[in-house]
Amino acid sequence: MKPVLIRQHVESAPAGLLAAWLDARGLRYEVDRSWLGAPLPDPRDYAFVASLGHDHMAGDTHVPAVAAEHDLLGRALAHDVPVLGLCYGGQVLAAVLGARVGPAPVPELGWRAIETDEPDRVPAGPWLEWHFERFETPPGATELARTPDASQAFRLGPHLGVQFHPEATVEIVEGWARADGVDAAAAGLAAAPAQREAAAAAAFQLFDAFHAMADQSQKKVAI
Repeated sequence: MKPVLIRQHVESAPAGLLAAWLDARGLRYEVDRSWLGAPLPDPRDYAFVASLGHDHMAGDTHVPAVAAEHDLLGRALAHDVPVLGLCYGGQVLAAVLGARVGPAPVPELGWRAIETDEPDRVPAGPWLEWHFERFETPPGATELARTPDASQAFRLGPHLGVQFHPEATVEIVEGWARADGVDAAAAGLAAAPAQREAAAAAAFQLFDAFHAMADQSQKKVAI
Protein backbone atom coordinates (compact mmCIF):
# COMPACT_ATOMS: atom_id res chain seq x y z
CA MET A 1 0.00 0.00 0.00
CA LYS A 2 1.21 3.52 -0.76
CA PRO A 3 2.30 5.68 2.19
CA VAL A 4 0.40 8.71 3.42
CA LEU A 5 1.82 12.17 2.73
CA ILE A 6 1.65 14.61 5.65
CA ARG A 7 2.33 18.21 4.72
CA GLN A 8 3.65 19.98 7.82
CA HIS A 9 4.00 23.73 7.32
CA VAL A 10 5.60 24.99 10.56
CA GLU A 11 7.55 23.32 13.37
CA SER A 12 4.86 24.33 15.86
CA ALA A 13 2.08 22.44 14.03
CA PRO A 14 3.12 18.78 13.94
CA ALA A 15 0.96 15.80 13.02
CA GLY A 16 0.23 15.03 16.67
CA LEU A 17 -2.74 12.68 16.98
CA LEU A 18 -2.78 12.05 13.24
CA ALA A 19 0.68 10.49 13.49
CA ALA A 20 -0.43 8.54 16.57
CA TRP A 21 -3.41 7.21 14.60
CA LEU A 22 -1.26 6.23 11.62
CA ASP A 23 1.15 4.39 13.94
CA ALA A 24 -1.75 2.64 15.71
CA ARG A 25 -3.22 1.50 12.38
CA GLY A 26 0.13 0.37 11.00
CA LEU A 27 -0.01 2.82 8.09
CA ARG A 28 3.22 4.10 6.57
CA TYR A 29 3.61 7.86 6.20
CA GLU A 30 6.07 10.54 5.22
CA VAL A 31 6.20 13.99 6.79
CA ASP A 32 7.08 16.65 4.20
CA ARG A 33 8.17 19.87 5.90
CA SER A 34 7.04 22.42 3.37
CA TRP A 35 9.15 25.31 4.70
CA LEU A 36 12.34 23.52 3.67
CA GLY A 37 11.53 24.31 0.04
CA ALA A 38 12.14 20.84 -1.41
CA PRO A 39 10.49 20.02 -4.75
CA LEU A 40 6.79 19.30 -4.38
CA PRO A 41 6.01 15.60 -4.01
CA ASP A 42 3.88 13.88 -6.62
CA PRO A 43 0.53 13.18 -4.91
CA ARG A 44 0.05 10.10 -7.09
CA ASP A 45 2.76 8.39 -5.03
CA TYR A 46 0.58 8.47 -1.90
CA ALA A 47 -2.58 6.88 -0.52
CA PHE A 48 -3.80 10.31 0.56
CA VAL A 49 -2.49 13.76 1.37
CA ALA A 50 -3.02 15.37 4.80
CA SER A 51 -2.36 19.11 4.99
CA LEU A 52 -1.85 20.53 8.49
CA GLY A 53 -2.00 23.97 10.08
CA HIS A 54 0.04 27.05 9.28
CA ASP A 55 0.77 30.52 10.64
CA HIS A 56 -0.07 31.90 7.19
CA MET A 57 -3.57 32.17 5.75
CA ALA A 58 -4.87 30.23 2.77
CA GLY A 59 -5.25 33.49 0.85
CA ASP A 60 -1.57 34.41 1.25
CA THR A 61 -0.75 33.09 -2.20
CA HIS A 62 1.98 35.74 -2.57
CA VAL A 63 3.93 33.51 -0.16
CA PRO A 64 5.62 30.79 -2.24
CA ALA A 65 4.89 28.03 0.28
CA VAL A 66 1.18 28.88 0.31
CA ALA A 67 1.02 29.00 -3.48
CA ALA A 68 2.80 25.64 -3.56
CA GLU A 69 0.18 24.11 -1.27
CA HIS A 70 -2.58 25.29 -3.59
CA ASP A 71 -0.66 23.69 -6.45
CA LEU A 72 -0.09 20.39 -4.63
CA LEU A 73 -3.68 19.98 -3.46
CA GLY A 74 -4.93 20.97 -6.91
CA ARG A 75 -2.82 18.22 -8.45
CA ALA A 76 -4.07 15.73 -5.85
CA LEU A 77 -7.66 16.57 -6.76
CA ALA A 78 -6.91 16.32 -10.48
CA HIS A 79 -5.53 12.80 -9.98
CA ASP A 80 -8.27 11.64 -7.56
CA VAL A 81 -5.88 11.40 -4.63
CA PRO A 82 -7.91 11.93 -1.43
CA VAL A 83 -7.12 15.03 0.61
CA LEU A 84 -7.59 15.55 4.34
CA GLY A 85 -7.39 19.26 5.11
CA LEU A 86 -7.00 20.31 8.75
CA CYS A 87 -7.69 24.00 9.54
CA TYR A 88 -5.29 25.79 7.15
CA GLY A 89 -5.20 22.62 5.07
CA GLY A 90 -8.99 22.62 5.00
CA GLN A 91 -9.02 26.26 3.96
CA VAL A 92 -6.59 25.62 1.08
CA LEU A 93 -8.66 22.61 0.02
CA ALA A 94 -11.80 24.75 0.06
CA ALA A 95 -10.10 27.51 -1.94
CA VAL A 96 -8.79 25.07 -4.55
CA LEU A 97 -12.34 23.72 -4.88
CA GLY A 98 -13.63 27.22 -5.60
CA ALA A 99 -14.87 28.34 -2.19
CA ARG A 100 -14.31 31.71 -0.60
CA VAL A 101 -11.93 31.79 2.37
CA GLY A 102 -11.59 34.94 4.44
CA PRO A 103 -11.28 36.47 7.90
CA ALA A 104 -13.57 35.02 10.53
CA PRO A 105 -15.73 37.64 12.24
CA VAL A 106 -15.14 35.77 15.49
CA PRO A 107 -11.86 33.88 15.91
CA GLU A 108 -12.43 30.43 17.40
CA LEU A 109 -9.82 29.75 20.05
CA GLY A 110 -9.91 26.83 22.47
CA TRP A 111 -12.40 24.02 22.93
CA ARG A 112 -15.56 24.16 20.82
CA ALA A 113 -18.40 21.71 20.35
CA ILE A 114 -19.83 21.55 16.84
CA GLU A 115 -23.19 20.76 15.33
CA THR A 116 -22.67 17.74 13.07
CA ASP A 117 -24.90 16.06 10.53
CA GLU A 118 -22.78 12.90 10.43
CA PRO A 119 -21.55 12.18 13.98
CA ASP A 120 -20.18 8.78 12.95
CA ARG A 121 -17.80 10.53 10.54
CA VAL A 122 -17.37 13.90 12.28
CA PRO A 123 -18.09 13.66 16.02
CA ALA A 124 -19.46 16.69 17.85
CA GLY A 125 -16.37 17.09 20.00
CA PRO A 126 -15.53 19.32 21.78
CA TRP A 127 -12.57 19.91 19.49
CA LEU A 128 -9.56 22.16 19.84
CA GLU A 129 -9.76 25.17 17.53
CA TRP A 130 -7.31 27.95 16.74
CA HIS A 131 -8.14 29.97 13.65
CA PHE A 132 -8.71 33.55 12.55
CA GLU A 133 -10.04 32.71 9.07
CA ARG A 134 -12.86 30.46 7.91
CA PHE A 135 -13.94 28.69 4.74
CA GLU A 136 -17.26 28.52 3.00
CA THR A 137 -18.54 25.19 1.69
CA PRO A 138 -17.13 24.64 -1.82
CA PRO A 139 -19.49 24.34 -4.80
CA GLY A 140 -20.82 20.80 -5.04
CA ALA A 141 -19.53 19.83 -1.59
CA THR A 142 -21.65 18.84 1.40
CA GLU A 143 -21.32 20.75 4.64
CA LEU A 144 -21.09 18.22 7.46
CA ALA A 145 -20.68 20.40 10.55
CA ARG A 146 -20.78 23.96 11.81
CA THR A 147 -20.74 26.34 14.78
CA PRO A 148 -22.64 29.64 14.94
CA ASP A 149 -19.40 31.34 13.83
CA ALA A 150 -18.06 29.16 11.02
CA SER A 151 -18.53 26.11 8.85
CA GLN A 152 -16.56 23.29 10.45
CA ALA A 153 -16.43 20.42 7.96
CA PHE A 154 -17.23 19.61 4.35
CA ARG A 155 -16.92 16.57 2.12
CA LEU A 156 -16.61 16.27 -1.64
CA GLY A 157 -16.09 12.75 -2.92
CA PRO A 158 -13.19 11.29 -0.91
CA HIS A 159 -11.96 14.71 0.22
CA LEU A 160 -12.60 16.07 3.72
CA GLY A 161 -11.85 19.54 5.04
CA VAL A 162 -12.29 20.53 8.68
CA GLN A 163 -11.87 23.88 10.39
CA PHE A 164 -10.95 22.47 13.79
CA HIS A 165 -7.78 20.59 14.79
CA PRO A 166 -8.41 16.86 15.37
CA GLU A 167 -4.65 16.30 15.23
CA ALA A 168 -3.81 18.80 17.97
CA THR A 169 -3.14 18.15 21.63
CA VAL A 170 -3.52 20.71 24.40
CA GLU A 171 0.26 21.10 24.51
CA ILE A 172 0.43 21.92 20.79
CA VAL A 173 -2.32 24.54 21.05
CA GLU A 174 -0.75 26.06 24.17
CA GLY A 175 2.31 26.74 22.00
CA TRP A 176 0.12 28.55 19.46
CA ALA A 177 -1.41 30.60 22.26
CA ARG A 178 2.02 31.70 23.46
CA ALA A 179 3.06 32.61 19.91
CA ASP A 180 -0.10 34.69 19.45
CA GLY A 181 0.18 36.36 22.85
CA VAL A 182 -3.02 34.76 24.09
CA ASP A 183 -3.33 33.59 27.68
CA ALA A 184 -3.93 29.84 27.58
CA ALA A 185 -6.04 29.92 30.73
CA ALA A 186 -8.20 32.74 29.37
CA ALA A 187 -8.67 30.70 26.18
CA GLY A 188 -9.91 27.79 28.27
CA LEU A 189 -7.34 25.31 27.01
CA ALA A 190 -7.10 23.37 30.25
CA ALA A 191 -8.83 20.01 30.10
CA ALA A 192 -9.21 17.06 32.43
CA PRO A 193 -7.62 13.76 31.37
CA ALA A 194 -11.05 12.35 30.51
CA GLN A 195 -11.72 15.19 28.05
CA ARG A 196 -8.32 14.77 26.43
CA GLU A 197 -8.91 11.04 26.05
CA ALA A 198 -12.36 11.65 24.58
CA ALA A 199 -10.91 14.14 22.07
CA ALA A 200 -8.23 11.64 21.02
CA ALA A 201 -10.87 8.92 20.59
CA ALA A 202 -13.00 11.29 18.49
CA ALA A 203 -9.95 12.14 16.36
CA PHE A 204 -9.27 8.45 15.74
CA GLN A 205 -12.94 8.01 14.80
CA LEU A 206 -12.73 10.87 12.29
CA PHE A 207 -9.47 9.57 10.81
CA ASP A 208 -10.88 6.05 10.56
CA ALA A 209 -13.96 7.32 8.73
CA PHE A 210 -11.88 9.41 6.33
CA HIS A 211 -9.51 6.51 5.67
CA ALA A 212 -12.39 4.16 4.89
CA MET A 213 -13.79 6.72 2.44
CA ALA A 214 -10.37 7.34 0.88
CA ASP A 215 -9.57 3.65 0.62
CA GLN A 216 -12.87 2.91 -1.08
CA SER A 217 -12.25 5.75 -3.52
CA GLN A 218 -8.76 4.51 -4.38
CA LYS A 219 -10.04 1.00 -5.03
CA LYS A 220 -12.55 2.40 -7.50
CA VAL A 221 -9.80 4.38 -9.25
CA ALA A 222 -7.68 1.23 -9.54
CA ILE A 223 -10.48 -0.76 -11.22
